[in-house]
Amino acid sequence: MRDYRGESQNNTNTMDPRVEKIMIAAEYIAAKLDGRKPFAGIVLGSGLGKLADKIENPTVIPYKEIPGFPVSTAVGHKGNFIAGELGGKFVVAMQGRFHYYEGYPMELVTLPIRVMKVLGIQYLFVSNAAGGVNYDFKVGDLMVITDHINHLPNPLVGPNMEEFGPRFPDMTRPYDKNLRMRAFELAAGLGYELKSGVYFAGTGPSYETPAEYKYFRLIGADAVGMSTIPEVIVARHSDIPVFGMSVITNEAHDDYAEDYVNDADDVVVAANAAADKMTVLFTRIIESL
Repeated sequence: MRDYRGESQNNTNTMDPRVEKIMIAAEYIAAKLDGRKPFAGIVLGSGLGKLADKIENPTVIPYKEIPGFPVSTAVGHKGNFIAGELGGKFVVAMQGRFHYYEGYPMELVTLPIRVMKVLGIQYLFVSNAAGGVNYDFKVGDLMVITDHINHLPNPLVGPNMEEFGPRFPDMTRPYDKNLRMRAFELAAGLGYELKSGVYFAGTGPSYETPAEYKYFRLIGADAVGMSTIPEVIVARHSDIPVFGMSVITNEAHDDYAEDYVNDADDVVVAANAAADKMTVLFTRIIESL
């Protein structure tokens, strides 16, 4: 495992406490992996934890057991770190993520991504349940994320962790083009129709108003949610290629019927319905790499 020991702001040889927290968590997990280095990391959003059930020979580590890890409180997030075989590769997966709206600072929201970096992942796969602001999207659609618009705090604010990446990382290509092309090729062979588009993330936890949905659409968003982008920024800071996918779980429009209500349980149900296709696609992409 790479030595991520760095210098503090006063140029002493003490470890940055943020890096120390990452290393302690990574070492705890690594001790349970029998020396195996994961090929890819996967983050599973609301209702999408079913993919974790397809991981073979799993080692399941509840978040509450990992030093420094917060606990996921969101609906549809089981809160387990899982390691095992998927698509013939050794992977690690987060069965549920952490959100800014839960009250966690960005340092903790993105902690698992840096932990996975230290463990040795070569790729990051992220997923989420999202509202479709694009009128062409329907509930159950799978959207390959091509770009994003961030209205969450940037997780790189504060002293830069030089051990992981540069002060000003490039975000010209946040979602890897080769992985996106491979997804469409594999989906065609499976008979899956994929959408593609821009993901917008806000703080939540309140769902957005119809006027906000209209605004997001006008500025170029196709889907809206409350997660994912901080993880992607941190992964790209560390030069990890990212593949992102949104499951469209509700139509986020500004022309609702008078009695329409956004409901979190309905979102999880819709995500579960689409999770099987996403599971097959993620597996096939990992298998092909």
